[in-house]
Amino acid sequence: MGISIEEMNNMQLDVLKEVGNIGAGNATTALAVMLNRKIDMNVPKVEILEFNEVVELLGGADVPICGVYFHVDGDLTGNIMFMLTMDSSKLLANMLLFKENKTKALDEIEQSALKEIGNILSSAYISSLTTLTGLNMKISVPSLSMDMAGAILSVPIIQYGQVGDKVLVIETEFNEGDNDIKGFFFLIPDVDSFDVLLKSLGVLE
Repeated sequence: MGISIEEMNNMQLDVLKEVGNIGAGNATTALAVMLNRKIDMNVPKVEILEFNEVVELLGGADVPICGVYFHVDGDLTGNIMFMLTMDSSKLLANMLLFKENKTKALDEIEQSALKEIGNILSSAYISSLTTLTGLNMKISVPSLSMDMAGAILSVPIIQYGQVGDKVLVIETEFNEGDNDIKGFFFLIPDVDSFDVLLKSLGVLE
């Protein structure tokens, strides 16, 4: 079995955090191009958290959220999840569709818009990771879920339980005018992929 997050030293964790920062920056640039608007990004918070801490970060297990999920395949395998509060999801969809729909629920067109946004952001993130590591990776078509935070996170908790109870979380806050949108990237490599990732970054022999 490969190295787990719990076994990593500070230098390896710092390198992973820096990779997260660079990926988030590229994803924000891609979002600005897609929306054809000036998008500012606060300095992302990159943390290693336990899954129960992730639930609290999202506001609690009972808070409804929107998650866009991708499987990562290639030299590195695993999952990426892009998660937003329902308010942020609505704002982002309205921006892309140039409308002001103030209803709480997301209609079918808005859900498709969020899948496309998640696809663009995750592709930009994977592209920067590919450039940094030289590894070949591709992501699946997006799947979108709207449910309580605890229910959506139960899937990676079961899957990731093989290698530990912690995950790399990138908290990114976008600003467009008076609109604040907070999103979270979750990078969850498979069991043996941490070794592949750290070796490609030169911090594991």
